[in-house]
Amino acid sequence: MRNLFFALLGVFSVVFHANAKVISVGKSKQFTSIQKAIDFSKNGDTVMVFPGLYKEGNIIIQKSITLLGRGYPVLDGENKYAIISIKAKNALVKGLKLQHTGRSEIRDLGAIMVYDSDSVSVINNILDDTNFGVYVQNSKKCTIKGNSITAYGKDEVQSGNGIHCWHSDSLTIIGNKIKGHRDGLYFEFVKNSLIEKNISTMNVRYGIHFMFSNQNTYIANVFERNGSGVAVMYSKKIHMYKNHFLNNWGDAAYGILLKDITDSDISGNFFTENTVGLHMEGCSRIKLSRNTFNNNGWAVKIQASCDNNDLTKNNFTGNTFDIGTNGSLVLNTFNGNYWDKYEGYDLQRDNIGDIPYHPVSMYSMIIDSNPAALMLFRSLIVTLLDKTEKILPGVTPENLKDNKPVMKKLPL
Repeated sequence: MRNLFFALLGVFSVVFHANAKVISVGKSKQFTSIQKAIDFSKNGDTVMVFPGLYKEGNIIIQKSITLLGRGYPVLDGENKYAIISIKAKNALVKGLKLQHTGRSEIRDLGAIMVYDSDSVSVINNILDDTNFGVYVQNSKKCTIKGNSITAYGKDEVQSGNGIHCWHSDSLTIIGNKIKGHRDGLYFEFVKNSLIEKNISTMNVRYGIHFMFSNQNTYIANVFERNGSGVAVMYSKKIHMYKNHFLNNWGDAAYGILLKDITDSDISGNFFTENTVGLHMEGCSRIKLSRNTFNNNGWAVKIQASCDNNDLTKNNFTGNTFDIGTNGSLVLNTFNGNYWDKYEGYDLQRDNIGDIPYHPVSMYSMIIDSNPAALMLFRSLIVTLLDKTEKILPGVTPENLKDNKPVMKKLPL
C-alpha cells in the first residue's frame, strides 16, 4: 500500500509539471499586465516578464507560480505602493528590478512582501530605492538569495530594513548585498535559520539587528561601516562563524553588541577597526574562540553583569585597549589568548607566558567612568599610571587575567 501511494504521488507530480505553462508578459506578448497574467495562471505555471517598465501598483501572488524576469524588467512602485505581495506556498520571484516603493507611517511597504507563506524563494533580484526590501512575516522555509538591495536612507524614522523577518522559521538568507537601509537585516522571533555570505554596509543604524531569535547560524557575513555596527539581543543558541565586523565608528558604535545572549558560540570572526569590537552585557555561557581583534578602540568590553563566558585562543593585536570592564567582579575565563601588549617571558619555551597577563589597564577604567580623560591619551601621566598599576595593582580587577597567554600569534 505504501509503495502504491508513492507511485501515484510520482505520477501526479509528472502530470502537474506536464500541464504547467509559460505565460509571457510584455509588448506584443500574450499579456501586457503582470497582474492579469498571474490571475490567468494556475499552480505550477511560469509568468515570464520581458523587458519594459511596469507600473501596476501592488501585484498580488496567491498561487504556487514562478514570476521570472528576462533582462531585468522594471517594476515601479511610483513612491506609493508595495510592489509584490506573496500569500502562497512554493512561489518564486526571480530576475526582476523593483524600484521606488511607497512609504507610510501606518503600515509597512516594501518591494517584496511575504505573508503567512511556506517555501517562497526570492532570488537574484535588484531592489533599488526601497523602503523595506524583502519583508517576511509569519512564514517558514523561505529562501532569500543573491539579491542586491539598495536604499538611500538618511535617518531611522524614514527608512525601513533591507531584509526584515518577523515570527518566521527555517529561513535561508544567502549572498545578498544590502546598503543604505535603517537595518541591513532585521530579525524578530526568527528561529532555526541560516544567514550566510551576505554583505551589509552603510546602513543608518545596524548592519544586522536581531531580538528574541534563537538557534540561528551566521556564517561568513560582512558588516561594514554601519551607523552603530551590529546588535544582538535577548537570544540564545546563536552560532556566529567567520563573520567580518569592520569600520563601525562612533560614540555608540560596536563591531557587535551582545545583550542578554546565552548558550552561544562565536568563533573564527574578525573584528577590525571598530570603536568597540565586541561589547557584552548580561551574557552567559558564550564560547568565544579563535576570533581576531585588530586595530579597534576597545577590543572587548565585558560588563560585570556577564558570567561563565569563555574567551580562549583569540588574537588581540593593535587595539588601543584590549579589555574594558565596569566592575571588579569577574566571573569569566580568559585562557590561551595572544596579546601583543604582553611583556612577559617564556623561560620554558613552550609558547606559554610564565606570568599571567592582565589585559585591563588602569587608564581604560578611568575613561570608562570619566570619558573626558580620553584627552590625556598617549601622555606621560597615562604611561606612569599603567606602569604603577602593574607594580601595585589596586584599581583593575585582579581576577581578570589570562593565566596562559601565548607568546606567538595564533594561526586562526
